[in-house]
Amino acid sequence: MQKEHKMQTEPTPEDESKDEFFERLAKLSEEMVAKHGKDFSMGALVLAARWIAENRVGQLKTN
Repeated sequence: MQKEHKMQTEPTPEDESKDEFFERLAKLSEEMVAKHGKDFSMGALVLAARWIAENRVGQLKTN
């Protein structure tokens, strides 16, 4: 027995929120690439993803 899938016509508040974050992330990424190049930008984003995976968000300490 298959469940019927309804087509969603309106984005949910969660969808809209995620879209806003993707737009912000895209803009930040473009700024990082323009100032510091692709290698730095990719490394920084991968490091950020690692911190999220390790529950280390908010524990950033610089110099």
